[in-house]
Amino acid sequence: MPYEPTHQSTTPTPYGDPILRPAPVQRPVILPAEIPPGVDWVTLPNGVRTLAYTHPSAPPPVAAPVAQPVPAWAKTTALLAPTIGGGIAAAGIGLSYAAPGLIAMSQALWSAAALVVAAVIAVPLLLRGARRAVGGGTGRAGATHITQNITATGLFGRATGTINHR
Repeated sequence: MPYEPTHQSTTPTPYGDPILRPAPVQRPVILPAEIPPGVDWVTLPNGVRTLAYTHPSAPPPVAAPVAQPVPAWAKTTALLAPTIGGGIAAAGIGLSYAAPGLIAMSQALWSAAALVVAAVIAVPLLLRGARRAVGGGTGRAGATHITQNITATGLFGRATGTINHR
């Protein structure tokens, strides 16, 4: 069916022409034999009553969640976390108080190590100097030297030798 304007508005357009609008049409109301669930009569903002899908007025009851017991490992962790954190904090505070003593101890350890190295080097030099001093400076050695000259013929032959004390 083609559009036929049957009603004119007196409101002119910006160009001076009137706006042509269709005449209101009365539509017959067709009701279903049985209204399905979720469909109800509603009043629209312009005052027209019609059938429409609606939400139920009260939401269906939601089952309350069942409280689960807290696992033992979670309780243990929750109790240990602040304890461990407090222990770490106490250790940090203790180290800050002990830092000057630790620095002094490390310097003392380095001094002890230097003393040991000096002793290892100096003691043999002092002993060598003391041996020379015992000889009296006459050129003779303070210790007796023993030399052996041994000769033998064959694997099971008789050995002969000389021992010299100087």
